[in-house]
This record gives sequence, C-alpha cells and structure tokens, in this order.
Amino acid sequence: MTYRISPLWWPLLAISSPGIVPWLYVKNQKFKNNQIKAEAKNNKRIKQATLLDLPELDFLELTVLVEWSANKGFLGDAGVSYLFKTNKGTLLLDVGFGPTRPAFYHNADKLKFHMDTADALVISHLHCDHMGGMAAQRNRQVSIPKQLMPLSPIPCFLPDTAQAPGFDVQIIKKPEVLPSGIATTGPLARGLFFLGFTEEQALIARIKGKGLVVFTGCGHPTIEVILKMVGQLSNEPVHAIGGGLHFPISDGRGNRMGIRFQTIIGTGKPPWQRITDSDLDKTITTINKTAPKQVFLSGHDICDHALDRMTRKLNADTIILSAGETYTF
Repeated sequence: MTYRISPLWWPLLAISSPGIVPWLYVKNQKFKNNQIKAEAKNNKRIKQATLLDLPELDFLELTVLVEWSANKGFLGDAGVSYLFKTNKGTLLLDVGFGPTRPAFYHNADKLKFHMDTADALVISHLHCDHMGGMAAQRNRQVSIPKQLMPLSPIPCFLPDTAQAPGFDVQIIKKPEVLPSGIATTGPLARGLFFLGFTEEQALIARIKGKGLVVFTGCGHPTIEVILKMVGQLSNEPVHAIGGGLHFPISDGRGNRMGIRFQTIIGTGKPPWQRITDSDLDKTITTINKTAPKQVFLSGHDICDHALDRMTRKLNADTIILSAGETYTF
C-alpha cells in the first residue's frame, strides 16, 4: 500500500491530534462555505457573460518555458510558464516559481526570452507555482528574476488583488480581449480545502480556419466550468485544450520527507478524501464531448497514472507539454 504520509510521521500526528482535529473542523466549515460562494459566483458570471469580439488570429505558437517534463538541456519543475506568440503580439502566461528555483531563468535564458519581448504578462492564479514562489504567494506579489524584468512597465493581468512591482497591474474582473489578440475568461472561482478561495483565469484564442484554443494554468475551477464560460464567449468550436487539470491521484510532484504533498494539498478536497479515477473520468467525458482535435496536458499538477489514463481515453490527439518545446496551432 502507498501511504500519502509515511508511517514514520504517524506518532507525531497522533500526539498533535488534539490540536489538528479542531483546526480541521474549522477549516472544513470554511471550505464548505467557499464551495457555495464559488459556485454562486461562477453561475452568475457565466450567466452574465456575452459573446466576445475575438479577433481571428493567423497563427498561435506556444513555447513552454516551465513544465514538469523538459527537453534536453532544459530544466523541469512542478510549475508553469507558457509563452504565446500570435500575428498580433506576444503574451506570457505565468512565471513558475520565478526566482526561487532555477528552471524559469535557466530556460528563459536558453530560449533568449526577456520580458521586454512580451506585450503583457498574465498570471492565471495566485499560487506559488505560477506567480513566483512561496513568498510571492504569501505576500500576494508576483516575482520574477531581476535579470528578466522589463526596462519599462508592461501590463500584468491578475485574476485577483495582488501586486507586481515593475509591471502595470490590471485586475481582471470579467472576460476581455488582451494584448496579442488572446482573451481571458475572466476570473472563475473554486473553494479549495487547504488553499482557500481561489480565483483563476484561463486564456482563449481564435485561430483562423480551426476554432478556439483554450489554455489553463491549473484548471482549479474545473475544466467543466471553464468550458461553460468559453461557450458563452464564442460560438466557435474548440480546436484545442491545454494546460493543468490537477489530478494527483496516485502520486504527486515534489514529494518531501515521506509526504506526498500534492495528493493531500493539491486535490482541493479535505485530507480524509482522495481524488479518484471517477473524478478524472468525468473530466475526460467533458473533454470528449467538447471534441477538440488536440489536448496538451501539463504534468506539473498531475500524476503519471492520470496522464496515462487521459492519453488512452481521450479521443483527441494528446500531447504532454515539455519545457523547451514549441507547439504551433
């Protein structure tokens, strides 16, 4: 049997239980309230959403700066950073763990990327693996390596209140078209047990002769909710879906000291519940009903078992994203 917490920790957990149990009870009450709040906000936002005037792009090119898998010479990490190029400009989605781990700077330098070459930065949500590290999350302040900072401020689009020194911060309130002709779904919410009430935005691009490309950071609101919003914003078919979907079922990334952190903290559920194949199959069914031609899976917030299951059961051509790789839509 595979334990999420090594038996070596069990005596300490037992000793600490008089404090842990009441804390978990209070946490669970907040979690339930956040679930209700998130569902209400999402339903209202989706109901109020109207068609966006999405520009038809001649092409969309994605270069992966940070991902769990990595090409030779690049560093992998349990974070995300995606560089999108179109005939209308360039946009960076997320910055991984920023300056706190080597992958973002190493890979950006190898690809000769600098923030001055981008028209805007978009942060999908305010979690450490997307906005620049644990301190960035704790301080609600986007952080990137100093060597990559733009010489003059460029827009930084955030789904919730936070800071981004050196950038022109703009808080996204609703769906809108961003620089480079790519749109945001606007913030969509999810109540997570350990990480609390989380707002996340996904990106949408309309490709000439193909349809929509939808990309997530982690997909915390669930792909079901994200695709409902996409359906309100455009009548075009979905050509491709990509990014994180958060299914650490059998294992997680970044295990430490006998603790499989992602299988406890990264499920969004209380620690006494597990994320299961049944949960995953609901997402697979949703994606298959949407019928994209391609699916680009992130490995940063998912286990190999889930990646394998999705690769086998999805009807679309399914690719595992890799740092250093460029994909053209």
